[in-house]
Amino acid sequence: MILTRSPLRISLGGGGTDLQSYYENYGGFFISAAIDKYVYLMINRMFKPGFLIKYSRLEEVKNINDIEHPIIRVVMQKYMPDESAIEIVSTADIPVGTGLGSSGSFTTALLKSVYSFNRLILPKQKLAEEACDIEINDLREPIGKQDQYIAAYGGITCFEIDTDGKVEVTPLQINEETRYDLEDNLLLFFTGYSRNASEVLKIQKESTINQDQAMIENLHFIKKLGIDSKKALEKGDVENFSELMNVHWEHKKKRANTMSNDRINYLYEHAIKNGALGGKLIGAGGGGFLMFYAVNKKLLRRTMQSEGLHEVRFRFDFSGTRSVL
Repeated sequence: MILTRSPLRISLGGGGTDLQSYYENYGGFFISAAIDKYVYLMINRMFKPGFLIKYSRLEEVKNINDIEHPIIRVVMQKYMPDESAIEIVSTADIPVGTGLGSSGSFTTALLKSVYSFNRLILPKQKLAEEACDIEINDLREPIGKQDQYIAAYGGITCFEIDTDGKVEVTPLQINEETRYDLEDNLLLFFTGYSRNASEVLKIQKESTINQDQAMIENLHFIKKLGIDSKKALEKGDVENFSELMNVHWEHKKKRANTMSNDRINYLYEHAIKNGALGGKLIGAGGGGFLMFYAVNKKLLRRTMQSEGLHEVRFRFDFSGTRSVL
């Protein structure tokens, strides 16, 4: 039996520039941080023929091609086509559709399990690249490379994508005091809305492919904000970083009408008036988690709790995707 875990993530800047429709013309840059909330995946050989798949659903089929879960089906077809009796079980600390990159984490956890099951070593770069290949090329999802790369590498990390799609990975050079500051004062609250990231990102992809100048200029600015956020954090200037998050959110909302809604806008403004210095919605938009940098944590927590929001407390993960058993 093989058990792996892969971290979820929060985006700290430049999100959206990791889509091929943008970076293949202009290059991308983003900062992402892995957190200690995980997708867990177990793979085991059974004693009777067939495939038993357990996630939010239960599948029991005779043939690989009959597996309904698209990522599991493609991975089995590519990497374990000759297996005939496999059990795969997946669970997670936080449900899918909440903006924390669960799909990328699931794919990297599954690949890590399969490679370990086959007694093969899988370096982080190869793990990230193959996870991207499965979701973007095999399954044609209109997503970027952020989730797979940060899940594979972990840490608080900068990713620069050239126009050929090659990704340069560099740890964010922050001191220990700034790291502790971020862990203590970045607060995550679930909005109560789940959504399909592909539906939100499809709008951005199509607009960029069609050379919509408003969308392209928006992403240019978001990339600049990501670079400015890197500079601010490496200087330890968390106040400036918080202000950049606000600017990021205002520009992110302009990408699509589905990016936010009246409830999310209200919660955001209410938080800024009650203990938050800056913040944004994590992920593709449309729901998931609001993240704030708090100057008054007690007030902000009390305010969000009064609105019925659930807080998820976290620390950063520096291991990335790994086998735990």
